[in-house]
Amino acid sequence: MSKTKNIVVIGGGTGTYTALLGLKKYPVNLTAVVSMADDGGSTKILRDEFGVLPPGSVRPALIALSHAPQTISNLFQFRFAEGQGLNGHNFGNLFLTALAKQLGSFEKAIEEAGRILHIKGRVLPSTFDNCRLMAELESGEVVRGETNIDIPKHDGALKIKKVWLDPACHANPKAIEAIREADVIVIGPGDLYTSLVPNFLVEGVAEAVRQAEGKKVFVCNLMTKFGETSGFVAKDFVEVLEKYIGEGVLTHIIVNTKRPSPERIKKYEEAHAHFVEYDKKGLKEKKLKVIEEDVLRPVGLIRHNSDVLARIICKL
Repeated sequence: MSKTKNIVVIGGGTGTYTALLGLKKYPVNLTAVVSMADDGGSTKILRDEFGVLPPGSVRPALIALSHAPQTISNLFQFRFAEGQGLNGHNFGNLFLTALAKQLGSFEKAIEEAGRILHIKGRVLPSTFDNCRLMAELESGEVVRGETNIDIPKHDGALKIKKVWLDPACHANPKAIEAIREADVIVIGPGDLYTSLVPNFLVEGVAEAVRQAEGKKVFVCNLMTKFGETSGFVAKDFVEVLEKYIGEGVLTHIIVNTKRPSPERIKKYEEAHAHFVEYDKKGLKEKKLKVIEEDVLRPVGLIRHNSDVLARIICKL
């Protein structure tokens, strides 16, 4: 009798939510390893005022894995749109902050929230150290904070030279253990520099990925992002990841073959975001197993199709 497969999804934010949403329908052991460098919006206020770790990447992962009644899941996603004190705050972020204060640790808060949401799987921060994401641009300018990188307050045409965490962080041992035991390690989907790479800046995480015997699968982005990945094609995403995890570590890449309609892509292009081209020749040089498929959600915002993505991953 074959053992249940262990799948680890490394990332943060909406991309991780998308992958987990489809994967939880399969009989697999699921673990989300999420970055902890978020410093925007509700997360920033809670972090600055209460000194808690940023809940911004933990919350959507918990919601994605939830098997609680829809009302409970919706409550964790609810965002206040008015009020001097609550305006802009997400209820799930407030709840995790309150739990962390009550239980004495952010780790216990995540575990308790997972029980309340009846999650299938685990959500593990890549680190429990309090840190900020830093970036050096090709001009030499240093940008502090995930928000300032994510929403450029500098010339968005300037490429990012390197990123690091300040201060340096140590890995969550449970996250390292999960990565080493994984049959499949999924990196992405998600913003390259602000969701994916921060995980590998934590001491020990990249090494664990390199040493793991499981398949290492990168889910390539659908769109570029102004200031982060302007002008990138699929090969560029791979090469940036390789700077932090090592060359030849990735075994597979999932690339999208369906271009969004002009109507759907228009507002993205107005924000200087463009469809990520699939460059066959460039990826062939990387000696990756390339999985080509239409992984585009058919309607609405340009996102990966959770069910198609999960089917591809589980077939591995």
